[in-house]
Amino acid sequence: MTAMPAVEPAAGSSTGPAYGKVRTILLKRVLREPLVHFLALALLVFAAYGLFGADADDKPDSIVVTAPKIEQMAAVFAGTWQRPPTAEELKALIDDYVKEEILVRQALKLGLDRDDTVVRRRLRQKMEFLNVADAEALAPTDAELDAYLKANAAMFQIGSMLAFQQVYFNPQRRGDTRAQDAASVLEALLTDSATDRTLFGDPTLLPPDLPLSSKASIGRTFGADFAEELDKIPAGQWTGPVNSSFGLHLIRVTERVPGRVPTLDEVRDAVAREWTNAKRKELENQRFAELLKRFVVSVESPAGAGTDP
Repeated sequence: MTAMPAVEPAAGSSTGPAYGKVRTILLKRVLREPLVHFLALALLVFAAYGLFGADADDKPDSIVVTAPKIEQMAAVFAGTWQRPPTAEELKALIDDYVKEEILVRQALKLGLDRDDTVVRRRLRQKMEFLNVADAEALAPTDAELDAYLKANAAMFQIGSMLAFQQVYFNPQRRGDTRAQDAASVLEALLTDSATDRTLFGDPTLLPPDLPLSSKASIGRTFGADFAEELDKIPAGQWTGPVNSSFGLHLIRVTERVPGRVPTLDEVRDAVAREWTNAKRKELENQRFAELLKRFVVSVESPAGAGTDP
């Protein structure tokens, strides 16, 4: 039997070697396209979601009540009731914590924290507390404290102090003659320095001799106007009468110590406290300035507000 000759594929046939080569070249070009890569990645993501994410919402969230948290709850209970909690009480504390955690998480999911004035204020306070903690962690040197003291001398200045003697005239007892009586006694005291002042004036629970005291202390006892008037009286001479919340007084300032700026050792704690407060404010301003750069703030005029000409 005579063999049949091999038949070559006709030009343009879809089954020949030339077609296969062309198809391979086209496939390689398509695979290099970024759009193809993107579509392939999207298919993988959807496939993964179908396998693992379809029931993600059905999986319960995890709440872990740690041992340190339980110890904290027990310590708070003991500090309040002056005894440790019983097993039942501790279980109730844990149950309440779990309830709070669940409700808080659900509230956050529902967005109940938004536009809530109390929540916003509390969050602001927590952010500010971060600045407080950072400032308190700083340890100022003596040089820094001394420089702060000198720059803010008025804040730490020790006020003037004075001691005085007095002769008191009771307005209820003297009536309209109290000013005249005080003037007569003043003349006697100025005329003879050896005059016994205890022979004059009216009985009172007020001290006849007040030791060195600050103006603030004198003002709390006799009134602010009385303290201001005493600050103007020269030392060593009887003068008056000076009016107080109690009545009239003849006054002799026996000692005066002028105000001064204290040394650092005298007010170290106060200076350190104020230095820390200043650093906290400085940190707060710096951090807020950095945060503010991330925002564009627009302030709209309230409805019905007038505009500047």
